[in-house]
Amino acid sequence: MRRILDRYIFKEIATTWLGVTMVLLLILLTNQFARVLGDVAKGRLPKDAAMDVIALSATQYLTIIIPIGLFLSIMLALGRLYRDSEMPAMMACRVGPYDIYRPLIWLLVPLTLVVAWLALDLAPRTLQEIDRVGAEARREADLSSLEPGRFTEVGPAAAVVYGERILADGSMENVFLQRLIADGRVEVVVASRGEQVESDDPDVRFLVLRDGRRYEGVPGTTEFRVVEFAEHGIPYRLPSLDPPEPTPRAMSLPRLMQAGELEHIAEVQWRFGIPLATIILGILAVPLSKTQPRAGRYGRLAIGLMVFIIYLNMLSAAKAWIEQGSMSPLLGLWWVHGAVLLLALGILAAQNSVHKRLFS
Repeated sequence: MRRILDRYIFKEIATTWLGVTMVLLLILLTNQFARVLGDVAKGRLPKDAAMDVIALSATQYLTIIIPIGLFLSIMLALGRLYRDSEMPAMMACRVGPYDIYRPLIWLLVPLTLVVAWLALDLAPRTLQEIDRVGAEARREADLSSLEPGRFTEVGPAAAVVYGERILADGSMENVFLQRLIADGRVEVVVASRGEQVESDDPDVRFLVLRDGRRYEGVPGTTEFRVVEFAEHGIPYRLPSLDPPEPTPRAMSLPRLMQAGELEHIAEVQWRFGIPLATIILGILAVPLSKTQPRAGRYGRLAIGLMVFIIYLNMLSAAKAWIEQGSMSPLLGLWWVHGAVLLLALGILAAQNSVHKRLFS
């Protein structure tokens, strides 16, 4: 009978976890999709890189979604068993906390290992990949990627380019360009046609404008020079592909542990704390899910969410205190994990009248 109960409890929790995780992931990806579209509209990110960034962001979200999804799924699944009087019937057959945790371990252990892999290895590499995809996409973007009728920044010098129409060959018609040059002067160019031309230097391209006029001078003065031209080439340097100095969040674990600064120590403890928090939340969810038969389905869920929010905020605060030097790294984030674990064990002991057995 115990095997049947194990499979039943495992199926209830696993099915609920899958649904909760998918819903949370969909919500976060929808929000990320809106932000990415905003970056594309503002010219911060090329259109070709949008879907890659969204896909890579899913890995970042799973690091947090899996623990909270497991926590909520345990509370929802066991809460339903309590509400429908199935759990009291099991307890009448001498099913205790151990019999509930046993099938839960089948799901908790694999998910903890996955979260550990995500937090310690895959998520930092994903952040580096997001930076690389964005840099490569910006470097490979040409005039055909510009939106007609929209002002767009081009190149590290932040020249502003406008084209009324973009033709099939990538050239533009009715072009406007403005950029800052030396000594605070501004260069404004209007031309009937413009196109991008490669140069011998792979890091430099030319914006070749034809049949136009160039205005150069200092704004607010009469020191302006006007030049009409048949063809005018303006060089601009492409964004560098050299990776920037990674933030602690994007550093690999070996490099992070060798750095030794307070912010690096805090990041190491944060990464190891995520799989630890997954285990603690799994332990805590079982006693928090206990409800009276025929009680409201989501009554205890509000308490669980409040506990999770406090837990997460305390971890974030402790991490900030370590970075600021206000807290010893030896104490670090571990006191938060320890406090929540003691809370879970205390609630579990109270529900099973452990104190009465000890003092009877």
